[in-house]
Amino acid sequence: MVNIMTTQRTLSFEFFPPKTAEGAEKLRATRQQLAALRPDYFSVTFGAGGTTQDGTLSAVLEIQQAGLQAAPHLSCIGSTRGKIGELLQTYRDNGIKRIVALRGDIPSGMVEVGEFRYANELVEFIRAEHGDWFHIEVAAYPEYHPQAASAHADIANFVRKAKAGADAAITQYFFNPDAYFAFVDEVRKQGVEIPIVPGIMPINNFTQLARFSDACGAEIPRWLRLKLESFGDDSASVKALGLDVVTALCEKLLAGGAPGLHFYTLNTAATVRTIWQRLGL
Repeated sequence: MVNIMTTQRTLSFEFFPPKTAEGAEKLRATRQQLAALRPDYFSVTFGAGGTTQDGTLSAVLEIQQAGLQAAPHLSCIGSTRGKIGELLQTYRDNGIKRIVALRGDIPSGMVEVGEFRYANELVEFIRAEHGDWFHIEVAAYPEYHPQAASAHADIANFVRKAKAGADAAITQYFFNPDAYFAFVDEVRKQGVEIPIVPGIMPINNFTQLARFSDACGAEIPRWLRLKLESFGDDSASVKALGLDVVTALCEKLLAGGAPGLHFYTLNTAATVRTIWQRLGL
């Protein structure tokens, strides 16, 4: 067990905005369970082109009104400076101090990407409009973005985002800690000193995990993929192995100096709570 109580680390949970009243109630219950763990903040995702803008706004305002710190994701693809500016002002007016600034995925068939092409332009805009009001997180890809032209190009893109005014970064999830440490070493050599917090994906359902991973470029190690596949419909065995693998990953990351953990909760609490307890957080 890793004891991190002597070191200040940023610990956070990510939600996606619910689309139904039932989903909102489930998220409310999940949030209450995870709030008991006293994370630094909760982030809420944002659909490309503003597809879930209203849901994101509602979710973060509810989190904020509950006395917790909320960090809305802000995607600039398909938007305008005017729309982004209005949304930032709304967040500021409601006392929100954190923003996760993203380019966002380009929806199929979209020809005009909007007034912002890259996340570094969004970061620069936020800084120009609001100075240091917002603590800005950006995305990092230890195994490289699936749309990147090359590993070198992806590193250069991250360096631009960081130097545009980001305060910290959250990574895409991964299962190979060496990928994370190599990425951090590489960007440190290029003068980027901001904290880079590993994104952690709990394993509850192999089919779902495989679908997510194929879409976002996160590698499931061959041995782990084959082992999870071998369990078939045995969800208890999938979850048990997942708990062992993800807990061990978190231990290695924290022991190696990672500045925190950011959990992709998928709006459920049980697995995250168990990992949290195993880590002694």
